[in-house]
Amino acid sequence: MKTQYYTASSLDGFIATEDDSLDWLFTLGNVNDTSYPAFIAEVGALAMGSATYEWMLRHSEEVAAEMGSPWPYTQPTWIFSTRTLPAIEGADTRFVQGDVRPVHAEMREAAGSKNIWIVGGGDLAGQFFDAGLLDEVIVQVGSVTLGKGKPLFPRRPGSSALRLVSVQQLGSGFAELRYQVTNTKSA
Repeated sequence: MKTQYYTASSLDGFIATEDDSLDWLFTLGNVNDTSYPAFIAEVGALAMGSATYEWMLRHSEEVAAEMGSPWPYTQPTWIFSTRTLPAIEGADTRFVQGDVRPVHAEMREAAGSKNIWIVGGGDLAGQFFDAGLLDEVIVQVGSVTLGKGKPLFPRRPGSSALRLVSVQQLGSGFAELRYQVTNTKSA
């Protein structure tokens, strides 16, 4: 079991525009041509930040049209937010706030032998990193620049904290970089 931050980023290091748009991402290729189908098959629980969840709320009709449901995940999902947010009908979501460590313990239990996916955003992944709970970072770097936006990973982990383990070209729009987090603390 691993706790993984799996995301896409612009070439200049942003996961979304300043107004949380992901429109740039969908022009670069088909999700089925990436590692996502194999990745999600190994996920047993998800952690999601409130901005990502609110994007899902705003785009629920589009998600339903493409995926057959406004919530595309079957796994239990913990939404980290300090605000009260509406639930999506039929989604297995739990709204939480505060320290990621006790929530991670709940997620591990729910995931069983499968992995935990830190869906977004960068700050939430950083909180798991800070707590020594992040095992892997998988970034699909797109062939686009945004200039400004939401940073991929708003931390300075140091050169020894991330070890590049693989690089793979995905079509003409993405390169996937996989990093092992090497300086995690014990949970």
